[in-house]
Amino acid sequence: MNGALVVLVLLLAVVAAFGLQNPGEYTVRFLHLSWVTSMLGVIVAAFAAGVLGGWITGVPGYFRRRSEASAAKKRIQELEIEVAALKAKSAPPAGPAAEGKA
Repeated sequence: MNGALVVLVLLLAVVAAFGLQNPGEYTVRFLHLSWVTSMLGVIVAAFAAGVLGGWITGVPGYFRRRSEASAAKKRIQELEIEVAALKAKSAPPAGPAAEGKA
């Protein structure tokens, strides 16, 4: 974890240095839209788009795992009931015959 944090801090430092060394205004064009921004703004927008894209691709897996966990929990409850029934069925009767052997 600490190694990943160090790498992240170094990466952020490199991006910040790049943004500070390119302070000019840039015209960004996308489809029929156009706006003027700094290089740092372009970098932040690209990062945000990447985070959003990664999050969107992870959402179906989240719901699938949640569904599987719910099904597993239901199956566990069914098996616990079955085990309890089998234990009750196979338990020796406690009566005078059992006490006489002791």
